[in-house]
Amino acid sequence: MIAFVFPALFVLFIWWSSTGAILYLNNLPKWTYKWSFIGVTLVLVASVYGLAVTSKSSSLASAYLSFTFGIFAWAWTQFTFYTGLITGPRKTPCPSSCGGMRHFWHAVETSMYHEIAAALLGIVICFSTMHGQNQVGSWTYTIIWLMHTSAKINAVLGVRNLNEHFFPEQLRYLSSFLKKKSMNLLFPVSVTVSTVAVAFLLNKAMTVEAGSFELLAYTFYIVILALGILEHWFMMLPLPSEALWNWAVKAKQALSGAEREEMLPIALEASPQSASVSAVAGQEL
Repeated sequence: MIAFVFPALFVLFIWWSSTGAILYLNNLPKWTYKWSFIGVTLVLVASVYGLAVTSKSSSLASAYLSFTFGIFAWAWTQFTFYTGLITGPRKTPCPSSCGGMRHFWHAVETSMYHEIAAALLGIVICFSTMHGQNQVGSWTYTIIWLMHTSAKINAVLGVRNLNEHFFPEQLRYLSSFLKKKSMNLLFPVSVTVSTVAVAFLLNKAMTVEAGSFELLAYTFYIVILALGILEHWFMMLPLPSEALWNWAVKAKQALSGAEREEMLPIALEASPQSASVSAVAGQEL
């Protein structure tokens, strides 16, 4: 049992902290993006190199490192998308009269370049590790990519919880491509297929030796896939899932507060009445 618990906790921590870190960076002022981009790109290069090196080893330490490198590589795709650096040719809201396949295609256009970049990075990772014994990082990246793609399509088709408040200002137009529905036809297929995959991996994990590299690898795949399923359910169930990462968007809230403080003296000079209104609004916020 211990052989499952620590790897599972490790996956949970890396998943939660890396997601929060990307949300935090994306909600910082835009002038920080170039420095953040340099930083996350250096991490990406180091991760791809690390994946190539660790692929030659089947030690438990190399499995942990490979998994972490796979997560860091995926984080680069999320940072470049949510900062608006790599998105797609469409950067405007969808017309209200748009529907059907036309609406779906417009949604595809909002992230077309991002999806291509994510796929190309996945190919690079797979080629860098294909001749090695350790494929943990490449499989981790592939599982996350598939589950994330499924989640995005479900959000376009319609889900209960959109959590569009997590979008940075430069991507607010994306909310016009999402639909709020109690269910869509793809959702049960997505959850069923991924749940069957978890069951298959669990069955495989039960046949390998305790404490082995293979068991650790299967544990990583099972937990990260289960988290992907959980994220799908977060979109449908009335749960406050956004509370998991509210700390990550406090940079945006702090910035908004600072901007209000800067504007308040100007308002006081311009109009006492408007200053009173601003003060009341500030207390309510």
